[in-house]
Amino acid sequence: MSGEHGNASSKAMGLLKRAGRWQIWEFALWLVAIAAIFTLPSQMLILTEIAILALFAVSLDLILGYAGIVSLGHTAFFGLGAYAAGLFAIYVSGEPLIGLVAAALVSGLFGLLTSFLVLRGSDLTRLMTTFGVAMLLAEFVNQAAWLTGGADGLSGVMLNPILGYFEFDLWGRTGYIYCLIVLVVLTYIARRIVNSPFGLSLKAIKRNQRRASMLGISPTRRIVAVYTISAAYAGIAGALLTQTTSFVSPDVLAFHRSAEVLLVLVIGGVGYLYGGVFGAVIFSILRNWLSVITPQYWMFWIGLVLIIIVLVGRERLTRWQTLLPGAARNRQQANMQHTIAEESK
Repeated sequence: MSGEHGNASSKAMGLLKRAGRWQIWEFALWLVAIAAIFTLPSQMLILTEIAILALFAVSLDLILGYAGIVSLGHTAFFGLGAYAAGLFAIYVSGEPLIGLVAAALVSGLFGLLTSFLVLRGSDLTRLMTTFGVAMLLAEFVNQAAWLTGGADGLSGVMLNPILGYFEFDLWGRTGYIYCLIVLVVLTYIARRIVNSPFGLSLKAIKRNQRRASMLGISPTRRIVAVYTISAAYAGIAGALLTQTTSFVSPDVLAFHRSAEVLLVLVIGGVGYLYGGVFGAVIFSILRNWLSVITPQYWMFWIGLVLIIIVLVGRERLTRWQTLLPGAARNRQQANMQHTIAEESK
């Protein structure tokens, strides 16, 4: 029996290693993002916005797509990271990379402290709890004008050149390259996390928490861990927004940001990380295009797109994913992983 378990474990580890390898289309995606630096020089600010939104969506996908935690208050970590980076730049140091680390630590710690609120209850309970946390934080920021600037926002954020060499320019070129590098690095780390035994255990918890507990998996510790990591990611996204705009206002804690990032994942797909990236691109292009055509009613068309996705089914609209190189192999590996997990019980 032990031999069978060992064989199943070795097979599972082999599949995880193969699943963690980068596919050709992933390299192509990042090459296109790099090429945009030279082909779209006048769109740097929009591209920066897309990169930040993509990272924010990746952070939410870590808990929604892999742990099954639905949140309407993920903007709390985004906004907290934004303010942490701004305050750090004003009172401590203007070095952007150190500011990112500070924002990640503050948001991650807040995520750790609030993670216990999502351990119990149904999805509706989690929705309302996370939404309540975001509302409380937004009200605190609005009232603590002595620290945050209140409704007027936090101004006077001055940043040093990145690593002492690369200054932020008015055209946003440095800001986009900076955000893109951070997005690529954190996406790579997230891929390593979800394609590890830890990530596989998260999928087991999402599928059936009680069965996962019976198999010796601790749902509590893993949910707390991934929630903390997700909060740190969201905080870094918020910090990038502050650093590239040199300003932060209570808008970073507004409800529409949580709604937007959820919509991004609905459009791009949940549970494979790149849904946040593709969704951010599609959503941002739609929003900018529609706001030019119909400035007063662009939200109506975004809502219509959401209704179409719900009625038609996102699976039908995203069948293009099956055409990506390695998609068939990924499905086969997922089926084999499920079979191995069943055999090892």
